[in-house]
Amino acid sequence: MTPTLRFGILRNFAIPFDQIVEQVLTYEAAGFDSVWGIDHLTRPTDPEAPLFEAWTGLAGLAALTSRIRLGILVTSNTFRHPALVAKAATTVDHISRGRLEIGIGAGGFEQEHHTFDIPYPPPGERVDRLAEAVTIIDLLLRNDVTTYAGRFWTIENGPCRPQPVQTPRPPITIAGSGPKIVRLAATLADRWNGYSTPEETAANNHLIDQRCASIRRDPRKVTRSVYLRSASLGLDPWKSEGAFRDIVARYRDAGADELIFDPPAPEQMATMREIAATTIPALRHIA
Repeated sequence: MTPTLRFGILRNFAIPFDQIVEQVLTYEAAGFDSVWGIDHLTRPTDPEAPLFEAWTGLAGLAALTSRIRLGILVTSNTFRHPALVAKAATTVDHISRGRLEIGIGAGGFEQEHHTFDIPYPPPGERVDRLAEAVTIIDLLLRNDVTTYAGRFWTIENGPCRPQPVQTPRPPITIAGSGPKIVRLAATLADRWNGYSTPEETAANNHLIDQRCASIRRDPRKVTRSVYLRSASLGLDPWKSEGAFRDIVARYRDAGADELIFDPPAPEQMATMREIAATTIPALRHIA
């Protein structure tokens, strides 16, 4: 039976890398489906803190893990040309032997753009750029040679060799909670991800269904994923097994297929292991 719920961890790259590896291997051994990093030049909650670069860190984790799927939640579209993202994705997909998830967003932390003199377009243009970038990444990863003429980027007979391990390409996640981003995910992505309350999640799920109906896309082709950002949502899934079950039930009822959690605190690791061993397997197939 195919699981109806998937569970992941967002582990930012703001701690020593050997500790990142240790934790990711712990989550892999515990049975989590995925681990995700973040893509920032400075950490939004602490701009002065150390932070490793996302895609090179992900490549390191790809080489050191064996089962868990790996992604960035999410790649900032303002940082890189979409062809570079496609090449990085192909490389990490090969290193991981086909376990990459491509996460991408419009770019939302304005301060780091000003700090490093990176252009930060207005919101509407950032979404339009994201749509074009995802289109280009999709074309490059599906085709040996791509030609594309857009508003922001032009590619003329651009090869993408080798092609990724996964076919037709690694899954693409578009993250964000604004209506334009949600509709864009429903149009172009394999997964929408947002950090939102259960009520907001249900509303975004409805918006995805509406968009899929308007373009005649099967809505079941779009995974509904939520990042439970504890600091913003005031939720602590690792407080107890009961708290975890309650949170999962609320988001499952709102239509979520996947829940991505912040890591447990050190004193919560035993609870996490127990939840991963007994509670998560019991919840995976509950309709």
